[in-house]
Amino acid sequence: MPALTLDALHREARELERAHRRGDPEALARVAPFRPDAAKPLKDAGALLVIARERGFPTWVKLQSYVERLDLGGEGLEHAFHTDMEYYEGRADGLLASAQDRTPSAAAAFEGERVEMTPAGARVVVAQRHGFASWSALRRHVEGLAESGEPFARAYRALEERRHDDLAALLGQFPELATARGTNGNALINMTSDAETLRVLLDAGADVAHLNAHGWTPLHQAAYGNRGDLARLLLEAGAPADVSARGAGGTPLIVALFWGHREVVDDVLLAAGRHPGNLRVSAGTGDVETIGEMVSADGIVSEAAGALRGFYRPHGGFPAWAPADDPQEIVDEALSWAARADRVEALSLLVERGARVDADVYRGTALTWAAANGRVAAIAALVELGTDVNARGTFGGPTHGEGVTALHIAAQAGQTAAVEVLLAAGADPTLRDALYDGPASGWAAQGGHAALAALLRQREG
Repeated sequence: MPALTLDALHREARELERAHRRGDPEALARVAPFRPDAAKPLKDAGALLVIARERGFPTWVKLQSYVERLDLGGEGLEHAFHTDMEYYEGRADGLLASAQDRTPSAAAAFEGERVEMTPAGARVVVAQRHGFASWSALRRHVEGLAESGEPFARAYRALEERRHDDLAALLGQFPELATARGTNGNALINMTSDAETLRVLLDAGADVAHLNAHGWTPLHQAAYGNRGDLARLLLEAGAPADVSARGAGGTPLIVALFWGHREVVDDVLLAAGRHPGNLRVSAGTGDVETIGEMVSADGIVSEAAGALRGFYRPHGGFPAWAPADDPQEIVDEALSWAARADRVEALSLLVERGARVDADVYRGTALTWAAANGRVAAIAALVELGTDVNARGTFGGPTHGEGVTALHIAAQAGQTAAVEVLLAAGADPTLRDALYDGPASGWAAQGGHAALAALLRQREG
């Protein structure tokens, strides 16, 4: 196919029209799928329609609009691919939060469009980066996206539905899709969730180091999803493991450790290269030797222990916060990172050297994080170390968990073994959270865990 420029497309249409007039069999075959009578004389408008339909566009006007937007937007153009406007509202909010976290690429988006870091400014940035002058213009485009024939949206649907052959065909027809940007700078490779799709994209020339608007790479996404298979493929293809996103030190390893994803950490990322060498990394990886070096027997915390802690949230759903240089905060935070990854020896050593067992440094105590991830050994160790199983704290976003106990969070996550250990340790199933006034059974039901909700109701008495 010729390059997607209007001149090239008009030239192709004229050549098709002339060949069709001569009765050329190939021209007739091209026209046949789109006209009841393939031999009927083909005029300029008809030839343009065939050109558009061959590329999946319903009309020439749709193809023309797409090509004009490509030309104006250049390599930085972002392509819409969701048909729900709420998605773009969320992306605007997330872009603003990322810019407020001082992520360079997110802040540069506001600077590039010369708008202030406000919710309204974020909408302007998102609209203009999609090639539209206003939010309402983007809305009109999104409302007609399903029938528009836009190649990126079609490729995304093929990716989501794991139609590998269809995706490969689209990448063959539109090679630029391999590196094109979607909303908030996400290329298709940033949104890949299975190994075969990843291989298709790598074969088509996708960039393993592609940064989205948050500075997030495909390897960050694999770490976020605890996908060791994807992480391994990406690293074999040359993906960098030391890129930071959403704050200093926010490497893929840190993203995985934030969620307590031991599998991708232990199996892939630890061997991938240099990582922030601070206390929370040592705690999350169970490196007790380094913990002992960073926090002395008399509780003195080294400068290295608190280095590179700028990353504190994986997305804007978590509230704004600023990590401090307070030694107590540093060891308390490390305790929760050890708990969520079930690093029992690290828990004991950190408490021995001054970590407060019930501290809620940032959206969750050590016990709550252990409960969320079903870390039964960590729960038992924390109980042994003196934690209050009914302590209230925070978890997740500000509209998620306030005044919650570890039992609430374990119940919502469907962590039956963790619930049983907590109950055996004295957790009170009748306690209600501060936001929704719900007991743990209600949280289990909200999470879709009917059997666990029934078990908890029985224990409420």
